[in-house]
Amino acid sequence: MRRPIDILSAGELLVDLITAEFVQTLDEASLFKRIPGGSPANLAMNMARLDNNTMLAACIGNDDMGNVLRNYVARLGVDVTYVTQVEEPTTLILVTRSASVSNFQAYRGADFQLSIRQFPFQRFEEIGIFHTTCFALSKQPAQQVILQAAEKAKRAGCQLSIDANYAAKIWPDRRDAQRVMAELCRLNTLVKISDVDWSRLYEGDAPAPEAVMDHFLKMGATEICYTLGENGCWVGNSDEKHFLPARNVEVKDTTGAGDAFWSGYLTAKLDGRTLLECALAGRKMAELKLAHFGPLPDKVDRAVVYEDFGDKT
Repeated sequence: MRRPIDILSAGELLVDLITAEFVQTLDEASLFKRIPGGSPANLAMNMARLDNNTMLAACIGNDDMGNVLRNYVARLGVDVTYVTQVEEPTTLILVTRSASVSNFQAYRGADFQLSIRQFPFQRFEEIGIFHTTCFALSKQPAQQVILQAAEKAKRAGCQLSIDANYAAKIWPDRRDAQRVMAELCRLNTLVKISDVDWSRLYEGDAPAPEAVMDHFLKMGATEICYTLGENGCWVGNSDEKHFLPARNVEVKDTTGAGDAFWSGYLTAKLDGRTLLECALAGRKMAELKLAHFGPLPDKVDRAVVYEDFGDKT
């Protein structure tokens, strides 16, 4: 049964400056397009586009770009009550537009200044999913605050979710990242991780998909989505595992495709859909994003995202 608030997404809301053209390195770039970004914010916005009741906890600067971001997210229907403006500047990331894996450079300021006062603990029993990311957990005080909030969310019956979007540029202490992932997994978390994330987090080529999923299940995660880019994705829990192939899409940009995937997946999860149907919904949302440079339209018809449910391939 759904709770009144479908999801609270905790972490970064920031400015992505994405190269206007496809490039391999930032060295080649001269023109950039300004896009609201940050994985938790992207997820919150995409969930709102799918008509979910969505909240975001994040820190932005008390500056012009902070105002732009807050207003943009609110316009999409995300509850920004817990988006706080602080004196540090709004975080900025330069990103290469790519048909595969983007390169990036982060200039961090406000995003990791989260405070425990930003979380509505008295309302946690009204929240279905509590979501965060490795980026959000990569620096203090945000890491300690989010972990504390996650514990309280678990006790209130929230389903925890993490996008393990690890990058050494953001979180140089790989062992600390592995420790935090283990802490969250023991809270019966839903885990989304890509093959690139795995290789960055655990240093080396990823093992067989079943072994990746078993790794997180043994740590206490309840459900794992392991994405392989153009090679499809695997989803699994302790009872079943499924492979879903990717389909051909004319790729306009890969930035945000993972967040789009997870928004479709979690929406189907909230709707009580099967594991494979969640993956199908995720694939469809990712396809919509891959074919679109910049943010998706303000509203996305959930029926469109669910249109593949009769097709299990």
